[in-house]
Amino acid sequence: MPGTTEDNDPRGPGAAEARVLRHAAELKRFSRRNFLFGAGSASLLAADMLFTRRVQAERRVHKILTVPDETAEKYFPNASWFLFPGYKTSWEEALWILNALRGSLNQRGQLAAVGYSNMGLDIDQIVIAVVEHVRALKLTRLYFYGHSFGGMVATQVAARLRELHGLEVAFILLDSSPYSRYDVLDQSWFEGVVLLYESGFRFPTVLRGGYELGERMLHKDERSWGQILDQTLEQLAPIAPSNVLIQSESAYIYHFDARRFAGHLGGTRMAFIGNPRDQTVDYETARDSWTLTFKDNMDPETLRTDGARPAHASPGWSPSVYRPIIDTLQDGLFPLPSGGGKRTAF
Repeated sequence: MPGTTEDNDPRGPGAAEARVLRHAAELKRFSRRNFLFGAGSASLLAADMLFTRRVQAERRVHKILTVPDETAEKYFPNASWFLFPGYKTSWEEALWILNALRGSLNQRGQLAAVGYSNMGLDIDQIVIAVVEHVRALKLTRLYFYGHSFGGMVATQVAARLRELHGLEVAFILLDSSPYSRYDVLDQSWFEGVVLLYESGFRFPTVLRGGYELGERMLHKDERSWGQILDQTLEQLAPIAPSNVLIQSESAYIYHFDARRFAGHLGGTRMAFIGNPRDQTVDYETARDSWTLTFKDNMDPETLRTDGARPAHASPGWSPSVYRPIIDTLQDGLFPLPSGGGKRTAF
């Protein structure tokens, strides 16, 4: 009929129908592709959510994490190192640090780390977890490794163990540990986190990504771009410490007063190690303050982690720098009994 679409199509009869069929076929392919992509994305998201929920559920309590080591278990059945992880350090990174330092730490004891609860930092619960581990393994000799702010926690836990349970810690190693909040160089970021936390605000995960990247770029001079990317992605992974834990750690640092524990450590030996190039914690003020307050416990020798990168508390990244320092401290403070070159069990 005159005036129909077919008659008006310059490409001749049937062109319009062919075009419709072609569009229908393309739509079918497009819809199937979108459906498969959407279904795949939804499956991945669901798996990630389930994994995240499982991780969060498993980490609701403070837990002692161990690294099995046959040498330490054989020669030091009653001695153990406890690593107190630093700010934002995940359970996996704590174990990574222990493995990086294993060849030195296992020369005096077994290897354990404190896994902080995602529900928030709780010193009383940490003390309970340590005591239960000590009793289960019948430990009589304890060495504490305070990784960054973990040195604050280690000092308080040592004082509590002695006061409440009669357990004396043999040694506390402070690795770039701030003595107080005034040693933290990045005050603007730090104070903001504490203010929001104590006001009841919790960082949504979507905001945390920008915060993590911004904080690491602020200290980019002591990190490579690869490390910045690795650390940022790690903090956004399901295994990362929760936002609540991070904010509670910030509040702990902000209110920490080391003077409360001076005179409460008995015969515990202490040592401070760090790097003058540290851009996170003021090396000199932290070292001097710890030494002055705990002058009866502190080893006077200054041992520096020159060459470590990042400069701040990086035993996992720079074990070749840290292990000789740890060996020197152990041999000087806790020499092994002579035994013809063989270790003698404590």
